Amino acid sequence: MKPNKLLIPLDLQYFANTTMHARDAIHGAQGRAYVTIEGNRYLFAQLINLEAKMEKTKTQVPIMGRISKGNKATGAEYSGNATFYFNTSIFRKLLKRYKDTGEDVYFDIQVTNEDGSSTVGRQTTILIDCNMDGGTIAALDADAEYLEDEIDFTFEDWDMPEEFTTLKEML
Repeated sequence: MKPNKLLIPLDLQYFANTTMHARDAIHGAQGRAYVTIEGNRYLFAQLINLEAKMEKTKTQVPIMGRISKGNKATGAEYSGNATFYFNTSIFRKLLKRYKDTGEDVYFDIQVTNEDGSSTVGRQTTILIDCNMDGGTIAALDADAEYLEDEIDFTFEDWDMPEEFTTLKEML
């Protein structure tokens, strides 16, 4: 017996042929990041890339009647990294301050993704109480066209005051 295409509800046929428009892929360079340290807000203009992640911590839970264990979320850890041009001393000054005084300085990073050609609008994420794991103190490279710097960091919390709108193709 041949399958009958008419057995698929009409609304599912519509979704089967619907795809995202290429313009709605967010261009990676179109956005801004700001760093706020002790009330001073800086445009992170030298930023090359930044990535912040949330990793859920889980506990394995034995369940009677199953040979496999379940997984229950019990917490979360936040971490990130940023690569930027080696033309700011802001982060090195924080490391030096920690070295000299033992005072560890926390800061916020606000990241906004906004591609004007996309229909999804913009998304803003704020990484709260970031703390550097370390960083580059000095750099030279006779072969380099330009110097890069990189920091790994953790953060205590995050918020998302602006969200992308849902693509109409998803509805």
